Amino acid sequence: MDARSRGQADGTDPADQWVLNPETGEYELRLNDSAEQPRTPRPRSAPRTGPAPTAPTAPARVPGQRGRRAAPAAEDTPGPGSRKRKQRRSGRKKTLMWTGGVLGLVLVGGSAFAYYWYDRLYGNIDTVDIGDVGSDEAVADGPVNLLIIGNDVRTGEGNEAYGNRTNVTGHADTTLLFHVSEDRTNATVMSIPRDLMIDIPDCESKQSDGSVKKIPGSTVPTKFNESYGVDGRDPGCTMLTVEEITGLELDHFMMFDFNAVKTLSTAVGGVKVCLDKPIKDLDGGSGLDLPAGESTIQGEDALSFLRNRHGLKNESDLDRIEMQQKFVASMLRQLKEDTLDSPSKMLDVADAATKSLTVDKGIGSPSKLLALAKELGKIDLKNITMMTMPVKDNPDEPTPVTVVPDPDKAPKVFSMLQSDVSFTEVKKKEKDAKNKQAKLLEGTRAEASEIRVDVLNGGGPAGAAQDTLNWLQTSQGVARSSNKGNAPADVDKTRLEYAPNQADQARKLADLMGLPASAMKPGTTDADATTSMTLTLGPDFTKAGVSIAPPKKVDVEQSRADEKMCEK
Repeated sequence: MDARSRGQADGTDPADQWVLNPETGEYELRLNDSAEQPRTPRPRSAPRTGPAPTAPTAPARVPGQRGRRAAPAAEDTPGPGSRKRKQRRSGRKKTLMWTGGVLGLVLVGGSAFAYYWYDRLYGNIDTVDIGDVGSDEAVADGPVNLLIIGNDVRTGEGNEAYGNRTNVTGHADTTLLFHVSEDRTNATVMSIPRDLMIDIPDCESKQSDGSVKKIPGSTVPTKFNESYGVDGRDPGCTMLTVEEITGLELDHFMMFDFNAVKTLSTAVGGVKVCLDKPIKDLDGGSGLDLPAGESTIQGEDALSFLRNRHGLKNESDLDRIEMQQKFVASMLRQLKEDTLDSPSKMLDVADAATKSLTVDKGIGSPSKLLALAKELGKIDLKNITMMTMPVKDNPDEPTPVTVVPDPDKAPKVFSMLQSDVSFTEVKKKEKDAKNKQAKLLEGTRAEASEIRVDVLNGGGPAGAAQDTLNWLQTSQGVARSSNKGNAPADVDKTRLEYAPNQADQARKLADLMGLPASAMKPGTTDADATTSMTLTLGPDFTKAGVSIAPPKKVDVEQSRADEKMCEK
């Protein structure tokens, strides 16, 4: 349905009657016969409840301690919409391709037209009940972890040519883990290879009759793409699989099929891509035929581009992932530069996106998607890092066709995500690195033999205190250490409590243990010469000799969402 057929009898598109007021930065309704009406600003968004995001100080969320989702409440009725004040010269018009279209609702809020679109978009969205997995809040405090699942189901016109025609449920094909920082200054988008060999955990799937099917996990390493669609596994099973791989707790999922690529790329007016050399795969699986240099693609060509392996380095899935990331980045820029200023285009994008969208109930309405989109929209494209999960060829295969996690780099990436460490140079992060807490690690160090410390287990693995004691005494020279058993109460993270005159001992122990600055808990009163510091091991402690502090960087190939494909 085009814009004209949605409009009034005179051919006017109602979306085009919303005009930006440069004095207020708000969109206002201007009817053709009421041009002289006073400019009354539309209502703005209600302030977000709870404290504003700050540097990470809240306890880390622990996987497995979620509350079961509450029974679904009646959907909130669409009220007057609002639009965030436009920044006049900063160009901070940001969104994401999979939720950005929903922002179009804001531009037409409070009218019958808005209600029509709200109802239409609500009817487009499919939801899946994934039980206890994920969050029942659209946007909770702290970091947000969103899983984007590209379903390779072949339903839809023209899609039967892409692979297995009998695939009626699809698999987890292109999968992106989207980590949004707690302070909303940056995000990391990590692609997970479909051919990654991992252990799929046990999971449960809600059936149409309300019963719950228990699905056993894999008994041997299995391709990641089988975490969805095989043996009745639903997107919740894929989320649990990613949690097992990364150690992160996921909040929501969004799943798109092949049709989404075609409709979204068309709705934004095409996506610019760039090739070093031409690709001609007329007899292959993709049917792609593109020249070298820049091209604008949409519809079937866009899907062929994302599915193509022909002519790419090793013609592998990893090569294809790299091209997919560049395509996503290009679409983000297209939305930012050409779409957000046009209400009619935004609604077209929202309609296209939601028609091919399946989500969990926590974000299963336009208003909830809008709340999530607003949070994601705070991030500048230059601060969105795109990467592929570090992997290496599967050593169990004579001629490797699958991959396994890189044993050195992958844990470092996961540790940075778990600790909400930015992969980009964000000014706020640089400022945080120089704050008072970080300075606790600056200064002189005592000798290991001078350290006096009592070790307690406050939520670490069983036997952690004794293992740490043995390690400190036998390999680190910390003879004045003792095991005090279990702590009176569990802690959220490992902590080291010490007196001001023990700071040099504390810094040395932090070096040995790999403690982050956040673990340092100085007191206010000096201790006598025989008093020990107290080291309480928390759930972030894994093993003696393994650093608790996340790495500040890791050597993996990265790109930024604001980088253009044709720029060298």
